[in-house]
Amino acid sequence: MAKKVTILGAGISGLATAHWLEKAGYNVAIVEQKSEPGGAMVTKSVDGYLIDFGPNSGLETTPKIKELVNDVGLASEMIYANEEGNIRYILKNNQLLPLPTKPGAFLKTKLFSTSAKLRLMKEPFVGKSDDGYNQSIAEFVERRLGKEFLDNAIDPFVSGVYAGDPTKLSVKSAFPKLYRLEELYGGLIKGMFKGAKERKQRNEESKQHAKMFSFKNGMQTLPKAIAKNLEGRIYFDSIIDKITRRDDKVILDIEHKGEKGHIVSDALLSTIPSHRLSKISDSIDPELTNHLNSIYYPPVLVLFLGYDKKAIKQKLDGFGFLIPSKEQKKFLGAIWSSTIFINRSPKDKAAFTIFIGGARNQDFTVDQAEARIEEVLKEFHTVMGIKGNPELKQWKFWNKAIPQYNIGYIEHERYFQKFESENPGIFLGGNYRGGISVGDCIKSSFENFEKIKEYLEE
Repeated sequence: MAKKVTILGAGISGLATAHWLEKAGYNVAIVEQKSEPGGAMVTKSVDGYLIDFGPNSGLETTPKIKELVNDVGLASEMIYANEEGNIRYILKNNQLLPLPTKPGAFLKTKLFSTSAKLRLMKEPFVGKSDDGYNQSIAEFVERRLGKEFLDNAIDPFVSGVYAGDPTKLSVKSAFPKLYRLEELYGGLIKGMFKGAKERKQRNEESKQHAKMFSFKNGMQTLPKAIAKNLEGRIYFDSIIDKITRRDDKVILDIEHKGEKGHIVSDALLSTIPSHRLSKISDSIDPELTNHLNSIYYPPVLVLFLGYDKKAIKQKLDGFGFLIPSKEQKKFLGAIWSSTIFINRSPKDKAAFTIFIGGARNQDFTVDQAEARIEEVLKEFHTVMGIKGNPELKQWKFWNKAIPQYNIGYIEHERYFQKFESENPGIFLGGNYRGGISVGDCIKSSFENFEKIKEYLEE
């Protein structure tokens, strides 16, 4: 009889792990609080516009992504970003300046001063930090590349990806590959060249060169397809009451559509957010609860806007733009959704996704949403040269959006490893371990599958 694995959460992390397990012949059950799969991947269609309220895309950083897509029959649905979407803009003094990606463009850009460009040449000669992993990405970048590079490139990038504060995010935990370049090779420029050889050997792409992908009908297409292949094994609309261990079994007490019951498994993997797992983890380890509760998730409002293209003066020839915090705008940046992927807006229309809130706006609440949106619209219209109101306005407020890998996060990571070693058969996954991106989650899901398989075959 096949051994049974129960997975908490039907987001991409849980579903992908379930897929690998089912493919290997294990009996899988998934417990999900919501009534549909996807977790943070939420796609909605309104009046000919296609809206992603969670991740708008993924980067094909591992071959496991394409393998997963092919396994669930989505090869013909997977799409890649238009080449126009390669240009990233940074807002500086209310002007959109392209972020240079080639040496020639870097020398000509107005984004950095001459002294900042010369400062970059010093990077190969900057030594390692004495602080090791106890340093923020802001400290790390300013030391290696200078203040201007931090302010005009890394600060907006961190806000755009993590909705985070670069003075708080740990370089070791949030940007492990960047940290590793210094630790292993002694610098970023030297490490970029030498590290490329290692990635080639692992058949992986760096995030700078990986192709950006989505699906014709949005990002939620992927979790929905995986869930369809696992039909009958997912308990939607379920509340988890308690986790206990008995001998070599893990018992999960749940309430499924109003009826109480329990699931007995040979192994359990949790992929739900840390703040949700903390509500039930006391029964197995109170110290684990403390670590889970210490992980901060900032509030983020995702605002989707649709316009007639004739109302927009700004040329739509890029991915969108990010905003350095020193510009003091009411939002973090905007993605030009209909420029990047097909099928995001009707013909002769344009779609944008704007991000509001983040770690620099910890007190932002849903009650303030409408007033903040009106402020953002004024600023966005000024930047983009838009006259009139959007013909479509949709938004979703995430009270706890993205886990922040802040300074000291390594202590959480160490405890999670300790917990798994002391509680064989219980595994911790999700985007608070191994990275927050779609690619990171899929890569981690396969690693979790391998750990579970190794445990079950002992």
